[in-house]
Amino acid sequence: MSIVEEISKRRTFGIISHPDAGKTTLTEKLLLFGGAIKTAGAVKSNKITQHAKSDFMEIEKQRGISVATSVMGFEYKGRKINLLDTPGHQDFAEDTYRTLTAVDSVVLVIDCVKGVEIQTEKLMEVCRMRNTPVIVFINKLDREGQDPYDLLDEVEEKLNIRVKPLSWPISMGKTFKGVYNIYQNYLLLFQPSKRSLQDDVIDIRDIKDPLVDKTIGENYARQLREDVELIEGVYPEFDVNEYLSGEVAPVFFGSAVNNFGVRELLDAFIEIAPPPRERATEERVIKPDEDAFSGFIFKIHANMDPKHRNRIAFLRVCSGKFERNAPYLHVRQDKNVKFSNTTAFMAQDKEIIDEAFPGDIVGLYDTGNLKIGDTLSQGEKGMYKGIPSFSPEIFREVINKDAMKTKQLEKGLVQLMEEGVAQLFTYEMGARKVIGTVGALQFEVIQHRLKHEYGATCDFVGLSLYKACWISSKNKKKLDEFVKSKYRHIAQDKDGKLVFMAETRAWLQMVQDNFPDIEFHFTSEF
Repeated sequence: MSIVEEISKRRTFGIISHPDAGKTTLTEKLLLFGGAIKTAGAVKSNKITQHAKSDFMEIEKQRGISVATSVMGFEYKGRKINLLDTPGHQDFAEDTYRTLTAVDSVVLVIDCVKGVEIQTEKLMEVCRMRNTPVIVFINKLDREGQDPYDLLDEVEEKLNIRVKPLSWPISMGKTFKGVYNIYQNYLLLFQPSKRSLQDDVIDIRDIKDPLVDKTIGENYARQLREDVELIEGVYPEFDVNEYLSGEVAPVFFGSAVNNFGVRELLDAFIEIAPPPRERATEERVIKPDEDAFSGFIFKIHANMDPKHRNRIAFLRVCSGKFERNAPYLHVRQDKNVKFSNTTAFMAQDKEIIDEAFPGDIVGLYDTGNLKIGDTLSQGEKGMYKGIPSFSPEIFREVINKDAMKTKQLEKGLVQLMEEGVAQLFTYEMGARKVIGTVGALQFEVIQHRLKHEYGATCDFVGLSLYKACWISSKNKKKLDEFVKSKYRHIAQDKDGKLVFMAETRAWLQMVQDNFPDIEFHFTSEF
């Protein structure tokens, strides 16, 4: 098969949502329909030992939430689908932001009871930065939720994107009858089943067919006809190109926990979602069908298997063909590297692969050479753009509780920071270590992993800091003077970049006014 055919087969997408909207459940059901797993795990129940397939860290199983991005690949109707399940919890938003750089499209899950929540809005902003195509799946229709029209209005207003419903619910909650697939003209009857994958489908070429009345009842049939007429009058005809440019989001309704509406979503997805797209490096735009291989690291995970102290870098293949054991240029270090142990993923399960194509996510076993944002290529020196670190919101100093385990603590902190779990800032020649995060839950995860993976124990002491600002200046002398005068407030990040740790917003403003030659940046990419 040629590289062009391989590329056209692939669909790489992420699933994003607010916590508890049913994202991990939907992920599992997509895998179930794709034949990748035989039974779905219980995401919430701690009584059941088989947890969600995509939640593999111990703390995820205890909490019933996803805190690390999982990568899963499966085949469906002749397509190779690469699915990235992201953390829904806002404390792990940065991992999600980075993951969104590695996908070509997104499925956004919304709880029909709660509607659009604040985290959903933030994630949508990141999608809009890259004009990422979005499909909306409105979940939990077996519960009493908001009116479907109100939900669509809320999506348009809060997420700033036009919508087009491609399916429509027939009632909801206790009287939920099913959905009508507007896109392909058939009626899907609801049968609550967490196990069965067989849908009760009624092929209807005309919604006025008396069979509709007979099947769902006259009142529901009359309401459905009115709804469909209104939808066709209010919402313009679905244009795939508007979806691909990120202007319109097609909307589907269903109940992931009951396997309902998931197949319709998957069938439409493989038809309309984009294959791997072109991407920009510092030098130029690279097309996926170019002969030379290139790709970038968007995630690093240490100790995926607690029995083996391994470290895996997740590589998104952007162009050409990746081959195992072939020498590739590590652009940042300007040296050639080889990978003999390359894997494809099914969450925690891995298999050795010999080759991969644009859109594929490959796991590279690494001893510490690779960092998030690194580019590998077949000789070209441009780095892929767009994987910044954001200024954290909570800062705490690390206090070592066991002096005998200092080395283990140092190693654990370095590795966890390189994974992008949080950001490490060091003051005073490395004597003081401060961790910055987006949310408080990350400190729990760091403590848990330091103890169980590295045998190190530590406490965290809260610091009153407003912002970590990366600093630069065209005038090296002025920068040196600034660093000298503010020595106690200057730290270095994990890459050795200078960071000014501002205690209050007012003080930061005053410092900016007093030092006009210094530039203050709120992301590390400048």
